[in-house]
Amino acid sequence: MDAVVLAAGEGTRLRPLTADTPKGLVEVAGRPLLSYCFDNIVDLGAEHIYVVVGYEKEQIISRFGDSYNDVPITYTHQRDQLGLAHALLTVEEHIDDDFMLMLGDNIFQANLGDVINRQQEDRADAAFLVEEVPYEEASRYGVCDTNEYGEIVEVIEKPADPPTNLVMTGFYTFTPAIFHACHLVQPSNRGEYEISEAIDLLIHSGRTIDAIRMEGWRIDVGFPEDRDEAERRLTEQGDITSPKPE
Repeated sequence: MDAVVLAAGEGTRLRPLTADTPKGLVEVAGRPLLSYCFDNIVDLGAEHIYVVVGYEKEQIISRFGDSYNDVPITYTHQRDQLGLAHALLTVEEHIDDDFMLMLGDNIFQANLGDVINRQQEDRADAAFLVEEVPYEEASRYGVCDTNEYGEIVEVIEKPADPPTNLVMTGFYTFTPAIFHACHLVQPSNRGEYEISEAIDLLIHSGRTIDAIRMEGWRIDVGFPEDRDEAERRLTEQGDITSPKPE
């Protein structure tokens, strides 16, 4: 299974850490943020990594080159920051089978393999790792509503009044059907092409999307304090300052 990592954003909320550095190269416990993403997807068996870059893209390309732990990397360019669905379309020509998608600003120590296993069962058209968060924080994320079978029936992007506190975590598996849905998405009130809207289109077309509850933890590194929390958790696990060989 191939993997797509979205790493094109400016990371404005992380400033001053991203004043002249792309978010993916912000160091967490002595390592660039993207290296944790790459470690996860390589451990999951990724055969090819597609990295969507944008802001300060040359720095990311220079840092990681054309492979990571012997897994080839191809870079695609999101020229305008118009949302995750827009970013995903930059890899459409390269993907012709099921694939995993990870947001490049997340650090996971969680059951990602369960998502891959569910996708490979062929009963689901997509599978997402989801977690429960405090209700007051849910409006920061894409919020999921599920049925009694654990299937996602609706996704709402950053709702003012969340119907649930179950949120997407930034790790997904899809079939190529997601690309057609992304083409149909209209700009949101934020002027972006939202991945949540593409997911809703999949659901309304009869596709099955399974929610896999997270076991473990993840940090969405959106603010400097998130970076600090990620460093604290990683440090508690032992000596993590030395990256795996690339």
